[in-house]
Amino acid sequence: MIRFIRCVAGLFSVLLIDIGSARAELSVVASIPPIHSLVAKVMAGTGEPRLILRNGQSPHDYALRPSDARALEKADLVFLVSHRIETFLDASLESAEGDGRYVELGDAHGVLHLPVREGVLWEHHDHGHHDDHGEAEEGHDGHEDHAGHGEEEHESEEHVHDAHEDPHDHHGYDPHVWLSTRNAQAFVDAIAQALAKTDPAHAALYADNAKAVHLEMQALSDGIAAKLAPVRDRPFLVFHDAFQYFEAEFDLAAAGAISVSDAAAPGAKRLLELRHRVSEGDIRCIFREVQFSPRLAEVVAEGTGTKLGMLDPVGSALDFGPDNYNGLMQGLADSFVSCLK
Repeated sequence: MIRFIRCVAGLFSVLLIDIGSARAELSVVASIPPIHSLVAKVMAGTGEPRLILRNGQSPHDYALRPSDARALEKADLVFLVSHRIETFLDASLESAEGDGRYVELGDAHGVLHLPVREGVLWEHHDHGHHDDHGEAEEGHDGHEDHAGHGEEEHESEEHVHDAHEDPHDHHGYDPHVWLSTRNAQAFVDAIAQALAKTDPAHAALYADNAKAVHLEMQALSDGIAAKLAPVRDRPFLVFHDAFQYFEAEFDLAAAGAISVSDAAAPGAKRLLELRHRVSEGDIRCIFREVQFSPRLAEVVAEGTGTKLGMLDPVGSALDFGPDNYNGLMQGLADSFVSCLK
């Protein structure tokens, strides 16, 4: 009888442990595919995050579904780039203000910020290329110090600025910060810290996973740098200025953008200036984006023989999961090489 009671007690203890573990499993939500990918890498071995943005949509005009709203309400943690990018989360961020569940990775320690570029056309600046893996000088707040670079560019700007205000000009920096493997490393550190705080039982695993992602990002950066080396100095235009961090890390020669931003159509004066620049003959490619109509790029290229390429800043056409970020960055590199070679 005593042995039987001990067996029952043991089974009951195991059940309690299993129930406790099930209850302890985190509910984690990520906003866009590349952020979801990095969160999934850090969570490996503990669970999987839920992804909000799917199906090739832009984060700037996405509307939350009821199922998204329920997932956000129940989530222990929500990872996003910034309210400046995922505007569809504005109401959720406001309602959850102060509860610590929402982690804006764009403001994480160690994230490098580049100033918003102004004007229709840009000069190619050497960013101290990849051999130092982006170890640019940082300000005291952990953000890259581009003061001289930004001021020189404004002082020497000879092109007429578009009259429309750029809605991406938030606090002076370009918010597309995820398109840099160095920033991805800062992201995973912030992700691991947030997960460990909420789930201390797995803190060591999160830290180990983050260290592994650091090595993975360094190898990814090295491989992309080698792939892009032959086309580094070939000028191109983009649909809107979403790729500055990628260009800076790999020292690519972006010459301008068709749209002021993803939210503002260019005026006739801007299009004429771009067509004049393309007519000079050295622009090797004009890049469209998956999320937007190709018509404006076609208008700028019409009659010039300039090739059209395609870029996707959020990896929305790729499989979602841990490999998405790597696929996104490799895909951008492949698109640049294919159109610029």
